[in-house]
Amino acid sequence: MRVLVGCEFSGVVRDAFRAAGHDAWSCDLLPSERAGPHLQGDVRTVLQQGWDLAIFHPPCTYLCSSGARWWPQRQPEQAAALAFVAALWAAPIAHMALENPVGRLTRAWRPWDQIIQPWQFGHGETKATCLWLKGLPLLQPTAIVEGRTPVVHWATPGPLRWQERSRTYPGIAAAMVQQWTEEWV
Repeated sequence: MRVLVGCEFSGVVRDAFRAAGHDAWSCDLLPSERAGPHLQGDVRTVLQQGWDLAIFHPPCTYLCSSGARWWPQRQPEQAAALAFVAALWAAPIAHMALENPVGRLTRAWRPWDQIIQPWQFGHGETKATCLWLKGLPLLQPTAIVEGRTPVVHWATPGPLRWQERSRTYPGIAAAMVQQWTEEWV
């Protein structure tokens, strides 16, 4: 299966799919933190390349509720972020997941299909993540664990805080591989 993981510099989701034998590629404006197939550039330029599955992690800077107090001053940036999401969703890819925190997408675009938490997939932390799904089932919890620590919320301020907050948890990536590829395996 050809898998595109858009807006991912960490390689976490890409590598989970590759470990299961899929032809998975990440694409981001940044270089990948891990060695592996990575397209550096605007993901919109590769949407037409025959992907079977796409998982998109569009930047949430202008979309997440934690930044709502700045929305009035950042309307042009927010409009561009919404247009970016619309372009991803319109891609000719039958099976697609788009993830983002709770925020503007629900009111400006459409309600999410599901909200997941890391503690449902083996990580004792909280980080509400909305999923919008096309041609995919809801992601079922695989390892509900104790602990509800808001590690992402408590991340140390600094120039790289956004990177730490944006990484996908390995347990969630493993569930995506297991549950979103079964019909093709």
